[in-house]
Amino acid sequence: MAAQTKVAVIYYSATGTTYQMAQAMCEAAGDAGADVRLRKVRELAPDEAIRSNSGWQAHRLETQDVPEAMLDDLSWADVVIFGAPTRYGIIAAQLKQFIDTSGPLWAQGALANKVYSGFTSTGTLHGGQETTLTSLFNVFYHWGGIVVTPGYTDTSQFIAGNPYGASHTSNNGEIAPDSVALEACALTARRAVQIGTALKAGLGG
Repeated sequence: MAAQTKVAVIYYSATGTTYQMAQAMCEAAGDAGADVRLRKVRELAPDEAIRSNSGWQAHRLETQDVPEAMLDDLSWADVVIFGAPTRYGIIAAQLKQFIDTSGPLWAQGALANKVYSGFTSTGTLHGGQETTLTSLFNVFYHWGGIVVTPGYTDTSQFIAGNPYGASHTSNNGEIAPDSVALEACALTARRAVQIGTALKAGLGG
């Protein structure tokens, strides 16, 4: 019997939008037969900034038991799905800081030949969803990874409209991910698992 495909969903979320999307990714990956890890990256913002925003503070308490991402999660996984809100059209600094620690694994070639995908959220419509995802993909190219996106591989994507990855407009955290966004998450995760499983089998893993 072939070994399960291992999926790490690694995310940053301030007030909970990308966390909900990460949960949808994990559920779909698990339903597709994968062994799944959910990991948050370390918060970099000062406590006083978090306390000044009730939603931010509440979400930190809500997810205090979610393990923090470690480099081992990257080396363990066959498939890595990263998620973060956009900050000026690129990923939030918290996720970027974690990625920046990956140099030792990259130097060993340990990040190559894995499947990578991404998801994001913005506060406003056209707030940088596509640029955030495509800038994240630049990391995967440097790692020698295989980028898997939802594309327009399902009719639901003609409603979601983002072929680069799952995304959602939260109206600055006031609107939770809807069924369109969550289905885009599920489709992304299913495709990542499908391609990751095929790649793993093809490489004899």
